Amino acid sequence: MKNKASILIGNSFPLSLIRRPVRIDPQTVEALHRAAAGCHVRSFWGHGNTRALAEAFIDLSLKTQTERPALGLQTDGRPTLDGQTFGECWVLSPNYAEHFRPAVGAEIAPASIRGWQILKLTWE
Repeated sequence: MKNKASILIGNSFPLSLIRRPVRIDPQTVEALHRAAAGCHVRSFWGHGNTRALAEAFIDLSLKTQTERPALGLQTDGRPTLDGQTFGECWVLSPNYAEHFRPAVGAEIAPASIRGWQILKLTWE
């Protein structure tokens, strides 16, 4: 039996894990839905307090297998999560009120999020 394809989604992607060329493209919810169709969503969502808002926006579950999962890198520089390697990653980046800057180390209150930007990172 063939394994179901997976799609990687998170609330940010650490630039410290970029080790090879990556293309970043803004995307729509519809594009994300097309990419996720028939796939298992592998989430590395790091903040439980904003997860429900993001899930409502994209209409997909972002439940993680562990609390605050950490990404790793394959030897070729592509991201890994729980031993699975990915060639692309979808990031839901929050849009905040103008001039709002989160405090260092603080979680963002859901009321501070005005919307979401979807970015698709593709490793070349």
